[in-house]
Amino acid sequence: MFRKSKTLVGLDIGSSAVKAVELKPSGKAYRVAAFGSQPVPPDAIVDGAIIDAGAVADAVRRVFEGNTAFKAKEVCASLSGNAVIVKKITLPVMTESELGESIYWEAEQYIPFDIQDVNLDYQILDPGTGPESRGSMDVLLVAAKKEKIGDYTGVIAQAGRTPVIVDVDAFALQNAYEVNYGLEPGRVVVLLNAGASAVNINILQGDQSVFTRDISMGGNAYTEAVQKELDLPFEAAEQVKKGIPVDGASFEEAQPVLRAVTENVLLEIQKTFDFFKATASSDQIDRIMLSGGASRVDGFRDMLQERFGTAVEDFDPFRTVGWDSKKLGGDPVDLGATAAVAVGLALRRMGDR
Repeated sequence: MFRKSKTLVGLDIGSSAVKAVELKPSGKAYRVAAFGSQPVPPDAIVDGAIIDAGAVADAVRRVFEGNTAFKAKEVCASLSGNAVIVKKITLPVMTESELGESIYWEAEQYIPFDIQDVNLDYQILDPGTGPESRGSMDVLLVAAKKEKIGDYTGVIAQAGRTPVIVDVDAFALQNAYEVNYGLEPGRVVVLLNAGASAVNINILQGDQSVFTRDISMGGNAYTEAVQKELDLPFEAAEQVKKGIPVDGASFEEAQPVLRAVTENVLLEIQKTFDFFKATASSDQIDRIMLSGGASRVDGFRDMLQERFGTAVEDFDPFRTVGWDSKKLGGDPVDLGATAAVAVGLALRRMGDR
């Protein structure tokens, strides 16, 4: 009963790379016990859907092969995109057991899929028992397609690991943020993770997630635009996007293309913020925390700050989580941009909610 719960490997299966993190408690904080990353072939995962399961399982297998620092066999992975629905719903006040019995009926009107085709989970945000309650409670409802969960757990099992938890990217970011930055009651913080195929947005108010959205545009949109405009193969376009000149194209030629894509991404972020402000009690946004490989695209951060007039900071998932460069190699500053989701997943434990 009093044994510490087992650690899990946080496994972020992205459309450009697989990242794995295992954490160990260290005093009141954590340290990284193991870290690995392997590229995923282009088009093996498209818009969060696994197209080539063999290639993805192979990338997962390579992360662990020869890396003896990983001790846990059990894995926590995550999903995002259009197969996941996250909604805050208001229900009449009821006990937790009553909610457990009625949640499927209540959820049906909010879920655009057949309720038989999804796995459901929920968290009570406000039980509605306070002096200002009007007989209603707030519940965060999360639904994910069983088929998509099966695809992800299938490739993990194929790679020789045991999937035990499937989380949501946006909530994994929140876990990593809380451990590294603490909570600020009353402040509104946007966690913005720009990956290869999607931008995950989680808006926090104090310790609660009040709005989440996944935008299905990311780093690949930049590469494809450069590829098309400058007539380059995918790999060459990927290099130019990162500021590395290739035969037939310079970074200067790519910059206007990158800025045009960023404008489109900012337009979607603007819509997200407008949705949030229309439903929230306040329209303030105090801080934007930026992570994900696509957030490093030239000009992205400056254009984001200019558009929204809010302080934009790089999210450091190793701010309080210890990183031993001698043992692990690599530079935590460079790795931090793409490791936030994996760190958040590694904080989960068997049996927690």
